[in-house]
Amino acid sequence: MDPLPKLNLCFLAASLLLATAHGYGVVTGTVFCDQCKDGQISMFDYPMNGVKVMVACGDGNGGVTYLREETTNLFGSFTMRFDGTPDLSGCYATVGGSAEGTTTDCGGAGGPPKSLRLMFRLFDMEMYVVDSLVSQPAKPMSFCSASVNPVPVPAPVVTAPPSPSLPLPPLPPSFKLPPLPPLPQLPPGPFLEASACQHENWTNPDYRCYWRAVNPDTKVAVIFGLGAANRYGTDLTLWNGLQGRGDPYRTLLREAITAFLNSYNSVNFPYPTLSVVQRLNWALLGSPRAVLLTALRFKRANSGYGHVTCKFDPCQ
Repeated sequence: MDPLPKLNLCFLAASLLLATAHGYGVVTGTVFCDQCKDGQISMFDYPMNGVKVMVACGDGNGGVTYLREETTNLFGSFTMRFDGTPDLSGCYATVGGSAEGTTTDCGGAGGPPKSLRLMFRLFDMEMYVVDSLVSQPAKPMSFCSASVNPVPVPAPVVTAPPSPSLPLPPLPPSFKLPPLPPLPQLPPGPFLEASACQHENWTNPDYRCYWRAVNPDTKVAVIFGLGAANRYGTDLTLWNGLQGRGDPYRTLLREAITAFLNSYNSVNFPYPTLSVVQRLNWALLGSPRAVLLTALRFKRANSGYGHVTCKFDPCQ
């Protein structure tokens, strides 16, 4: 028998025994900015980063017990883990404001709390989800009233042209338009051109200004989610993850972080940002062979397939 399937069976058996021995519950959901304050998720709303979410339960005496608080990640999602499989069927999640150091125009008030819904229970592991939570600005945005309740455009009034015998009214005085504001400075680097950089480029201090949306101290678990947190821990930073080598799982993480940074740096990079996150988590659920193949695919994309180079210039 091929030793690889044997290894997979052993890993599955060990995982099931571990889940049965300890057990845990997971709660996950997403927070959106409800720009129109209508309580609905529409095309104008967007996921919010850095928002505090609390899970609370009734204590049976008319009071409330707050179990856990978590902050949303870059994609507006949050994940909480509770050891010991507590009964969360009567609990709910609510928005509790923005995290310290986070500024947002959409932190005026949170929407109504949402109940936890049990998605599945397997052995001693439970998975709960929460319908989309919303955070609202102090007042609706100016474009909301026009989009939700459009004002009808009055029909044009047709008037007869003036008689040729009557003098025409004088023309209004001419005026000049105010000067346009200066265009914002484009970010450094090749966002609109093809560029692929390897992990050595991203750890070079001369190119630190090319880090966008995330910084070297951002945690791997915040970007890649629960699966990555279980494999790599919750304290590993992106900078430290770029140093990984030797072990297939650390190599996968190194190339996935590199691909994630490249996807933000160049719109022509082969893997979109969300695809990088999904592929890493799929590989972590598979066999060691899947881990190596995914790492190799990321490595080839990060090297530009031999045709695309790294378009970095030293930062000023």
